[in-house]
Amino acid sequence: MKYLRQIALAIAVLSISSAGFTAELIQKESPHTVQNTMDKLQAAVEKAGARVAARVDHAAAAKTVGIDLSPNQVLIFGNPNIGSPIFVENPAAGLDLPIRVVVFENAAGQTIVAYHDPASLAESFGLPADMKSFQMMAGALGKLTDAAIAE
Repeated sequence: MKYLRQIALAIAVLSISSAGFTAELIQKESPHTVQNTMDKLQAAVEKAGARVAARVDHAAAAKTVGIDLSPNQVLIFGNPNIGSPIFVENPAAGLDLPIRVVVFENAAGQTIVAYHDPASLAESFGLPADMKSFQMMAGALGKLTDAAIAE
């Protein structure tokens, strides 16, 4: 049985790779700076009981090599109660989970919050978009990012 599951996983990964899949990007405008928006997002994530794995400041990293980059930060976080059932079905989902939300300043100076739609992530790993974990993830991401951009 385990052997059949591994074959099915390999076929799913190969078909995803050959399809050139691109996850749908959800974007929201924030009235706050990148730093303030990210601080609010991290606070909302922690208040919700999710685990923050990392906060990456791309602009700070670029500065270390002499590149001037507009503010751009990524928060990587997850909830094992939501993500673990996905890994049981397809361990390759670890490529995209835990979830990542990027907050950046665009060319017009507007702060943007962006993340991949969990339903499209489900599709990319050959899992049903109506799987409870993906539905919970979508709801949580909507609420958390709304909290980050709230006035």
